[in-house]
Amino acid sequence: MRTALSFLYRAAEILGAVFLVLIAVLIVSQVFARLAGRMVPGADELAGYCMAASFFLMLGPALRRGAHIRVGVLVDRLHGAPRRALETLCLAFATALSGYFAWFWLRMTYDSYDFGDLGQGVLPIPLWIPQAAMAVGLIILVVALLDDLLAVIQGRQASYQNAEMQSEG
Repeated sequence: MRTALSFLYRAAEILGAVFLVLIAVLIVSQVFARLAGRMVPGADELAGYCMAASFFLMLGPALRRGAHIRVGVLVDRLHGAPRRALETLCLAFATALSGYFAWFWLRMTYDSYDFGDLGQGVLPIPLWIPQAAMAVGLIILVVALLDDLLAVIQGRQASYQNAEMQSEG
């Protein structure tokens, strides 16, 4: 199971990086096109969709690496069972809230597909396509939060705590 989850997080990272590279390609092509007196139709739209996809796909892997901003004013002062209880409560709340967002984002994506919604820009891109990338990112975040929640319940450290210790050494 750990191998499958590691593969999932790594695949999300790679896909998020691919979308970042696509943003760079779109920007550079737009610059060269303008120098030649032309333009790349829909480049701004596509770059925006790529940015959203990259951001959402990187949420889960960023959590695993300890890259999210966390305010541990209270949690960091606690030790032992009280810390684990508060950490469990925080992770349970974050998992539930993220699951709520993922569920409704999936419903919105399905509705966009069902209604045939198209982007309002130059290119009539079906909106469910960029929305689906964002939904996948939210689902991966929920999986990462659930992964950490189960680890803390079992008495192990959350992935972001391990990442913090590795970066300190």
